[in-house]
Amino acid sequence: MKNIYAQLFLTFAKIGSFTFGGGIAMLPMLSTELVEKRKWITDDELLDYYAVGQSTPGIIAVNVATFSGYKKGGVFGGICATLGMILPSVLIISILATLINSIDQFPLVQSALKGINVAVCALLCDASITFSKKSVKKAYQVVLLLISFALIYFFNIPSFVIISSNSTTNPQALCEKSVPAHSAGVDVLANLNVYNIP
Repeated sequence: MKNIYAQLFLTFAKIGSFTFGGGIAMLPMLSTELVEKRKWITDDELLDYYAVGQSTPGIIAVNVATFSGYKKGGVFGGICATLGMILPSVLIISILATLINSIDQFPLVQSALKGINVAVCALLCDASITFSKKSVKKAYQVVLLLISFALIYFFNIPSFVIISSNSTTNPQALCEKSVPAHSAGVDVLANLNVYNIP
């Protein structure tokens, strides 16, 4: 158990260093590292952390790191995981901020950024499909998914409204005391709104 704090820090530093596109794009790597390789959390817990992370202030990926670290190593585990997730971004952004005026004019840099955008789009699609497969399993959930999509895409309803109203419109929530936060799959569509992807 001594090394768990170093493991949390290094694992989340690796995830923070090699993923682009924000929290939802990190889902495949988080699932691989935390659920499959290390078995620190389950798939359902990861999806719940994402749903809660979207509804709480702050960056989704950092919130997920904090929740995961807390589950594995308590308060200090949460701190280590959070620092691991944040540190690579802070370092990379600090370096790029000093160079951005001199390198953003190069065609190679512009091409690289366009390529990264395409890769991020693929990651977001993969994460959305993963969320949908794990979250949308019943007919009423499909209906809620479609209604949520229409409200976000066509009417520009803020994602927090969709997420918070999910529990009141979820027929299962009216009948049961405890329902996973991701039960209706609305979080998938809320992510698309956060990243302004139609």
